[in-house]
Amino acid sequence: MTVVQAVVAKRYVLTRPIGSGGMGRVWLARDEVLDRDVAVKEVMLPFGLADSEREELVVRTLREARTAARLNHPNVVRIYDVVRNDDKPWIVMEYVRSRSLLQVIKDEGSLPVHRVAVIGLAVLRALAASHRAGVVHRDVKPSNVLIADDGRVVLSDFGLATFEESDNSVTRPGLILGSPHYIAPERARDGVSTAKSDLWSLGATLYTALEGRAPFARATTLATLTALATERPDPSRRAGALKPVLDGLLRKNPRARLGVAEAERLLERIVAGEPTTWIRRVPRQRGEAAAELPTAPVPAPARTFHGPGEPATGARPRRWRWAAVTSMVGALAAVSAVVLPAGDHVSTRATLEGRAVAARTGTAAPPAEAALRPAPVPTQTEAPLPAGWVWYRHPAGFRVAVPAGWPLVPEGDEAYFCDPAGARMLVVAPWDTANGDYLAAFKRDEAEEDFAAYRPLRMETVAPGSAEWEYVYNEPNRGRLHGLNHTFVVRGQGYVIAWRTPPAEWNANLVNFALVRDSFRAPSPARPTY
Repeated sequence: MTVVQAVVAKRYVLTRPIGSGGMGRVWLARDEVLDRDVAVKEVMLPFGLADSEREELVVRTLREARTAARLNHPNVVRIYDVVRNDDKPWIVMEYVRSRSLLQVIKDEGSLPVHRVAVIGLAVLRALAASHRAGVVHRDVKPSNVLIADDGRVVLSDFGLATFEESDNSVTRPGLILGSPHYIAPERARDGVSTAKSDLWSLGATLYTALEGRAPFARATTLATLTALATERPDPSRRAGALKPVLDGLLRKNPRARLGVAEAERLLERIVAGEPTTWIRRVPRQRGEAAAELPTAPVPAPARTFHGPGEPATGARPRRWRWAAVTSMVGALAAVSAVVLPAGDHVSTRATLEGRAVAARTGTAAPPAEAALRPAPVPTQTEAPLPAGWVWYRHPAGFRVAVPAGWPLVPEGDEAYFCDPAGARMLVVAPWDTANGDYLAAFKRDEAEEDFAAYRPLRMETVAPGSAEWEYVYNEPNRGRLHGLNHTFVVRGQGYVIAWRTPPAEWNANLVNFALVRDSFRAPSPARPTY
């Protein structure tokens, strides 16, 4: 939506948005003092920060943008000004009339080796300049590489940049910033970024320019992150002389990864048309062996089914509802200081659940062994989850990835996870209808729920045996929320995953909802007895 005559710092008149991403929106603006067009980035801070955390991140973002502004390199978009407006950082940059590399790939398809080498050399030199200044970009990807109308290649958007000597921890637990297709393995695993992480992202960007797809592109976010952690890059069919560059940049072990000087030497030889020296692939590092990942559930066709212990009658079974959420707000406040462990420790989780029950009922918390107890942790090796996520196993036997640090509040067989620092909520639970008709069940729920200021967005079948209901409404004590109920059937049993965020944070959190949805693992089928 175009903002008319919106002015930042009493100087920059915003005219229209020209780009957006996980950390902000970029506007075309007019600098009324110098009478020139500029690009102004509105930095969007993660939702749910405490006031002190928000202030720290604002100050840090301004400081690091000022550091990046000292960069003076032909392959780096110049930063002209850094201001604080409406309690948000705004970064004023050089406006480059251009197409992004991503748009070029979409328009023209896979690019030839020589052209990719020219682009790669320019981006590499931009990274070398920023790394010498102590700035790690952290978001190198095709959409942040600009191909100017005059042919200049520039690296833009230092919105995720951090000082190399700092703690490199802009990311909060439970949030994934940046594109999973271009995140280095160590960043996805540990949340730590270094200059070598930028070089991995450069390798993934060059691979995409050659192949038209990222080296670990998969159908879902979880599958992409799992492949990143456990597999080698998909073989490139068009690499040609760039193969040693890709092999060297896309090594999982940062210590074995190609450095700036060697990568620059190889790219220069390709640009000059000289032969390159092939780099021997380093053997798989210890700890990089593929973990055994449980087979993802395949939704079965919709059919009539009954939950455990339910009689096969025409009576309408109990269905999962949102109504209990409001009554749990007080209980959540009582347990929000309790943090989920890094692993699926039964005793700690049981204690948390007991405290949640006590907070709701006003009774003393029962002993841990008397609380609702999840099933034991599976013994098989799990594929690693992104930093800030843990596996949760429900008493019914299914498992799902959830944000670490979100307290669990059990309500019957529903498991509620609520962001202790914000309004986001997640629910996972078994969910049944009398005949497997989810849309009919959704419509009954819609008629019975007493949602304040409710507005439906969509209600539709998305796959055989799977449906979604998306809506917005007002939640007491939490304000306006955007919700999505996703239901599906696995081996005759229905389930629901429900996700809610403030509307302004919906798009930024879609990657997190997708990770929850794609991580779901149904209980293993019971073995027959003889």
